[in-house]
Amino acid sequence: MQEKPENYMHQCLNFAKNALEAGNPPVGALIVLDGKVIGTGIESGKSTGDITNHAEIMAIRDALKNGYSDKLHLASMYTTHEPCIMCSYMIRHHRIPEVIYGTSVPYIGGYTSKFNVLATEDVPKWGNKPKVISGICFDECNALNTQFLERLNKL
Repeated sequence: MQEKPENYMHQCLNFAKNALEAGNPPVGALIVLDGKVIGTGIESGKSTGDITNHAEIMAIRDALKNGYSDKLHLASMYTTHEPCIMCSYMIRHHRIPEVIYGTSVPYIGGYTSKFNVLATEDVPKWGNKPKVISGICFDECNALNTQFLERLNKL
C-alpha cells in the first residue's frame, strides 16, 4: 500500500520547522523510493553560509551518500516549497521523475516562474520532464513561511 503524499509532506514539515528554528527558511525535503525514505534534507543555507545547502539539494546529497545514485531516476521528491532554479537543475540532472511540493516560490521557482527548469523540454540530455504535483499541505507550508517572514521583519 502506497502512503499518501500528506504523510511524507508532514515529515517534510517537521524538517522545515527545524530549519526555521535554526534561522533558515522553513524548507524540508525527502526522497522516497518504493515507499522508503532514501534521503532527507533540511534547509541550512543561512545558518551554514553555503547557499547550496537548500533542503532539496541536501536530500539528493543524502540519497547519494546512502548509495542510491543509480536509483534516483525511480524516486520521488517531496518538499515543502517549490524547488528553486538551482534545486530544479539538480533534480533534472539526476532525472528524478516526480516532484511533490506544498507552496510555490514566486520569481525563482523552478516550475511556476519564467525560469521553468522543471517543465522545460529544451535540454535534450535531461530526458523527460518530471511530473509535478503542488499544493500538498499548502496551508501548513504557508504558515511556516509566514513565521519566517515575521521573524525577518522583526530583525
